[in-house]
Amino acid sequence: MKRTHLPLNGLRVFDAAARHLSFTRAADELAVTPAAVGQQIRALEDTLGVVLFRRTAKGLELTAEGEAGLDSLRAGFLQFEEAVRAMQAGQSSKTLTIAAPRDFTAKWLAKRLSDYGRSDPELRFVLMAAEGPLDFTQANLDLAVILADSPGEHEGVALAAPGFVTVGVDGGTDRPIAWPGCPSEDKGAGGLTVPDAGLALDAAAEGFGRACVPALLAAADLAAGRVTAVGETPSQTGYWLVAPVPQWRQKKVKALVAALAG
Repeated sequence: MKRTHLPLNGLRVFDAAARHLSFTRAADELAVTPAAVGQQIRALEDTLGVVLFRRTAKGLELTAEGEAGLDSLRAGFLQFEEAVRAMQAGQSSKTLTIAAPRDFTAKWLAKRLSDYGRSDPELRFVLMAAEGPLDFTQANLDLAVILADSPGEHEGVALAAPGFVTVGVDGGTDRPIAWPGCPSEDKGAGGLTVPDAGLALDAAAEGFGRACVPALLAAADLAAGRVTAVGETPSQTGYWLVAPVPQWRQKKVKALVAALAG
């Protein structure tokens, strides 16, 4: 059934004027001028085809027509408020659903989520593997991590400066370890091909060869001395936190982004 167009702004002004029985006090509440209130009331009367107020020697009075609709109108506004609260309830949830590459979760993200989770015992994380194009609506995602040269169509922030580092170990071979996202000259050229950069990094640590991987992914292994850097590859590709605008604006997402990117 087609819904009747509702002059919601005029009805809101009518409600305020009816409570105060004064255009001036209604204008103060709504932060507009009394003239603007009068205009809204006249426009509403024209739309409805009724007179809502009459001026008397004692001041402003509601007509019978205005009085007849007031209780239902106020009940309707209360239902609008309930609807808004219901739609905003998800923002008060402390569950965050995050998609990220599996190797990035293992090498970087999991520890930081654990640290962040200690700040509030009610926080809950749902981790998903980021495989292929992201569908925030279907997966009900709050945030995602991508390896790219920009956030693309979404809002985003870089987690670190972009770039790749080649790592290996003393006594290891010089054979390149290939993975799907490695620089093009290494693809298919190595004695070992693995599904992702994390496995390439682990293979390099075992002395299988040298792996060119995102610098951020290798940071912990480099700091621990598990591998050593033997070269760098300039690149605009790096890890980004991304989300569509509605998710990006959520308080819980803003707080998480600040914790991870800070």
